Order: sequence, then C-alpha cells, then structure tokens
Amino acid sequence: LFFAVLSLIWSFSASSNRNGEDSWFKSLFVRKVDPRKDAHSHLLAKKEESNLYKIQFHNVKPECLDAYNKLCEDVLPSIHTNEYYPCELVGTWNTWYGEQDQAVHLWRYRGGYPALTEVMNKLKNNKEFLEYRKERGRMLLSRRNQLLLEFSFWNEPVPREGPNIYELRSYQLRPGTMIEWGNYWARAISYRQQNREAVGGFFSQIGHLYMVHHLWAYKNLQLREDTRNAVWQHEGWNEVVYYTVPLIQHMDSRIMIPMKTSPLQ
Repeated sequence: LFFAVLSLIWSFSASSNRNGEDSWFKSLFVRKVDPRKDAHSHLLAKKEESNLYKIQFHNVKPECLDAYNKLCEDVLPSIHTNEYYPCELVGTWNTWYGEQDQAVHLWRYRGGYPALTEVMNKLKNNKEFLEYRKERGRMLLSRRNQLLLEFSFWNEPVPREGPNIYELRSYQLRPGTMIEWGNYWARAISYRQQNREAVGGFFSQIGHLYMVHHLWAYKNLQLREDTRNAVWQHEGWNEVVYYTVPLIQHMDSRIMIPMKTSPLQ
C-alpha cells in the first residue's frame, strides 16, 4: 500500500510538472535545499545589534505555582535592573492555554555570547540567586531552554503597558529551510503590524534547532481572533501561508499571561 501511495504521489507530481504547475501538494514531498555559502544566522539576524536571547520553559508542580511566581517576582527583577549584569528580562509569563502549570522567561544579553558567559560567571557568586535556584528546583517537574537570535525584519521587543495577553507561536522547521522561511516572513511581517501585535521574532541557535518563535500581544482573545481573520484581507498574505506551511514539521501555540513584574505587560 505504501509503495502504491508513493507511486501515486510521484505520478501526480510529474503530471503537475508537465502542466507547468508547482503544486502545494508536491511541495510537501519534494523540496530542494539550495546550497548556501553562509550560515543562516549571518543572513537573517540583525547586524547592528549583537543581542542573544535565552528562552526558558519551566514546568512547575501544580501545587507550587503560586510560590514559584512569588519567588520569581522577588528575585528576577533584581538581576534585570542591576547594571552589573549585562542582561535584561524581556518578559516572564504563565501559560494560560497550552501546556499547563508552565512559566516562560525571555532574557536578552546585549553583547552576545560573551555577555551570556559574563552573567553566568557573576551569578555563581550571587547568594540570593543561588538560593533562588535551589528553592526553584524543589518546585519544578522539568525545565529546558534555548539560545536564540532575533530576525532582522522583526521589531526588537520593548516594554509595553498592559493589560495584554501574549501568544508564543513556535515552529519546528524542516532542516535547510530557515532562509526560505525568513524570505517569506520579511514580507509577511508588514501585514501583521496593524494593531501593534508583533512583539518579536526569533530563531534557535542552541537547543532544538530549526525552531522559530513568534511573539504576539493582544488585548484579549476576541481581538486576537479578529486580528488574525483581518490579515486575510491583505493581498499577498495567502501566498505567504501557501508557501510557508510546507516548511513546517510541527507547530505549537501558547497563550500566556504576564507575571506582575514582567516588562511586557
């Protein structure tokens, strides 16, 4: 059966070629990755800034969530506001819809990997942070992180007043397709600026590779729905969706609520 289906797919693709059409169905199965002469990070990341981002996902024991939030609110802002550490807390949230009892933290390191290393070394001597990490460990079921760069065509995330809800849309791309994704979204982002919903766009460097994260802000879920529906009225948006969907292996959406001390409210 498998070979029969495969034969049908290739027959369909060949027929499309004869008609001079590159069908979406064919693109799901046939994709040529063009050779590159430079890393996609050099081509897609902002040149004027050497910012590195770290995103953390903490799965918290349900009975510990309130205590965990209080712990983060007591400790993380002290690192964020201290010029001794070349890093900033961009935002910190609890997941509302998606994976439950989860916290998401996004940090920015101005100066790239040297700044990250400097912060890590300095925190080893911060007794408050070491106690925070020890106490935090008792509250977590699991945790993971990624190091990210920001796309050159996205806004840099800056503090904003609330109240807002945030959507983190995460895409696992097919290996070798990051440049293609960036080319389409460099045009697509102009369609998604109507309500200042675009907060930041990032791609992974360490951790799960070929991962893209888009961060959006909305006043409420209904405005999110209205905004996402309205974008289909823009000529060209349908093409972006048409050509980028085949690049995705997996996608996920989280609706998140900011913690009290998050710069993104």
